[in-house]
Amino acid sequence: MVTPYLDGVRVLDFTQYLAGPACTRLMAEVGATVIKVELPPHGDAARSFAPRVNSRSAFFVQQNRGKQSLCVDLDTDEGLDLIRKLAASVDVVVENFSPGVMARKGLDYQTLSADNPGLVMASVSGYGQTGPLANRSMFDFLAQAYSGLMHMTGDPEGAPTFAGMGLADTNSGVHAFAAIGHALFRKERTGEGSYIDVSMVESLIHMHESAIHMPSLDPAYEPIRQGRHYQLVSPGGTFQGPDGWIVLLCTVNQIANLWVALGRPELADDDRFATNESRMANRDELTDVIEAWMATFDTNDQVLDALAEARVPATAVLNPADLVNQEHLQARGAITEIVDPAIGPMTVPGFPIHYSPSPDPLHLVAPKLGEHNEAILTELGLSAEEIQSLQASKALHQKPRS
Repeated sequence: MVTPYLDGVRVLDFTQYLAGPACTRLMAEVGATVIKVELPPHGDAARSFAPRVNSRSAFFVQQNRGKQSLCVDLDTDEGLDLIRKLAASVDVVVENFSPGVMARKGLDYQTLSADNPGLVMASVSGYGQTGPLANRSMFDFLAQAYSGLMHMTGDPEGAPTFAGMGLADTNSGVHAFAAIGHALFRKERTGEGSYIDVSMVESLIHMHESAIHMPSLDPAYEPIRQGRHYQLVSPGGTFQGPDGWIVLLCTVNQIANLWVALGRPELADDDRFATNESRMANRDELTDVIEAWMATFDTNDQVLDALAEARVPATAVLNPADLVNQEHLQARGAITEIVDPAIGPMTVPGFPIHYSPSPDPLHLVAPKLGEHNEAILTELGLSAEEIQSLQASKALHQKPRS
């Protein structure tokens, strides 16, 4: 039996919505004990997100499986005292409030690390903890806009388009997950804690592979959204297949393979297609050639098999609803089925990192609001009478069905 990689690591989780929970969800999936601090009366706002089955949000379940819920009122002295005691006993604190919120509660890194010098604390926010825009509100699509990602997405003749998924939220969560791992490694070697400041915007900026450095080297180069085709390579883009869209890209190392797949070896000597520059200049003609060839097949799968046989990089554009049926993703565990006590069976993304040796999968269930109040505080050393007093004073809160 392989011990989970974060077994024994205790995390105090102040996160909500997506960016922070995406980080602590990954930590829970590799064995960390994650205590999710929620605020009364409703807890994480994601608990209300649709679809809801039996008063249970599928969104909340996906992002919070395996966590414990402690619902405590941070506007009370008793609640804040509890949290400070907990923070002194954990390895990691993660939060994604707006900058300044934790400090106003006396829960910032400087304060908490005074009682826990080895503490690793990560803050995930929109623009980061410092800078002129630090206190501005943020949502995922705003981060896509400010990072330049939207400028690079959509039709070059049309409006910028956002990606229809939480790229900034989840990406910043993964950045925080990685940074925490390195901070824990440093702690093992030095005994010292550290503070981590992760920005949604900077997490997306980090994804630009060329749009930032190229203008600095070539003033004539203008980064612009690509539309159907990649700005730097031809052929590279989206092509109409027999029953849907196919993405294909050939650099200089694969272009000869494409001529083989097309059954058109003479195109290698065609001046229109001899170099990447000439192929970009004649992109529309090359697109017509490729799509005419694709139209000779009955299905996208047949096209992709022919391209794969010639070692031409290509794939179909898949609907997320169809991912569960992909044999490759099934083999990798990239999409997995879980059974939630309230919702029943549902599919969720699997853990995206494959370790060797691999720990046994954990049975993870998302918590009800305040479900673990008593267990967490008992472990902290509070008596049954003290816990009952906190419940009576409304410093603690609980909901049996959410």
